[in-house]
Amino acid sequence: MTVSIIRFGGSNCDRDAERALTHLGIDAEIVWHEDGLPADTSGIVLPGGFSYGDYLRAGAMAARSPIVSAVREAAADGTPILGVCNGAQIGCETGLTDGAFTTNESARFQCEHVHLRVERDDTPWTAAYDEGEVIEIPIAHGEGRYEIGEERLTELENDGRVLFRYCDENGEPSADANPNGSKHNIAGILGERETVAVLMPHPERATLPDVGPTDGQGVLRGFETA
Repeated sequence: MTVSIIRFGGSNCDRDAERALTHLGIDAEIVWHEDGLPADTSGIVLPGGFSYGDYLRAGAMAARSPIVSAVREAAADGTPILGVCNGAQIGCETGLTDGAFTTNESARFQCEHVHLRVERDDTPWTAAYDEGEVIEIPIAHGEGRYEIGEERLTELENDGRVLFRYCDENGEPSADANPNGSKHNIAGILGERETVAVLMPHPERATLPDVGPTDGQGVLRGFETA
């Protein structure tokens, strides 16, 4: 059983994801989107990057790839799916998750370490943390501002589908701690099923102890517990 990391034209975090998962002892392989999902796929990563140069809008073209139908079917069957950065944008474009990610409030590419507050500890993607715990994970995006209509935002909050919020090191969400202007400081959300999640920060870049903090390991461990 293998986690399939889908490579689109312009993906550039697929190898990072493979390396991070392998480091954790999770079998993973990169799959070219035109080749379809392997029969032994046990999980799916939609990786970061700039699929198709972010033409039209980030994630829009990748969301029209034929493999997306198989991804939707896998989601419906309960296969764990994680979208990271560009993968989060693709997840919203495909309807796997609500809302959309658009241009940062600063109108600039943001590349820095941020603090996230864990909003729930009872999902596969957050089971390694405690509710309210503050973790440090890097971001690297130009279109990371999470937007959603007010009615749907209320439903998202009431349904407990917010996984992570940008916060300061004390766990307080604020405008100063929000790097892109996301609604309600939202950094990561669940789909309709808890086995589907997307987030803008890069957990795969906070996994290997030789290159920095390892707070992202818990997110990737979701493939073991989902």
